[in-house]
Amino acid sequence: MNRTLAFFHLLGAAVWLGGTITVGALVPALRKAGVERPQLRAMARRFGKVSWGAMGVAVVCGIWLVGATGRMWGDVGLKVGLVIVAVALAGFHQLTAGRMAAAQRGAIQGLILLVSLAIFAVATGL
Repeated sequence: MNRTLAFFHLLGAAVWLGGTITVGALVPALRKAGVERPQLRAMARRFGKVSWGAMGVAVVCGIWLVGATGRMWGDVGLKVGLVIVAVALAGFHQLTAGRMAAAQRGAIQGLILLVSLAIFAVATGL
């Protein structure tokens, strides 16, 4: 059971971070290629559904894992704080992206990426 929880916890976290990196790399390239804003919005909405689901799976499985094993992976308090920051930034971005300039959206996406990388760093003991 714990291995299954750990698998889904890590899968959710990997989808969140991997998707963040992928979207961060694709959006500037798509803009440069002339993709219009409606298509970018459609891509962002689809990514939002996948990424929020992945974050939910990671959080639920992480909580369940700590409860089931009593074992702490890295500094759980710091991880929880960073996850809260990542979720808050992502939520803010999702709610305000339509009213922001591309540079502002990119800056927030960069912060989300940095915080997400910090979560992985803490989890792996870096």
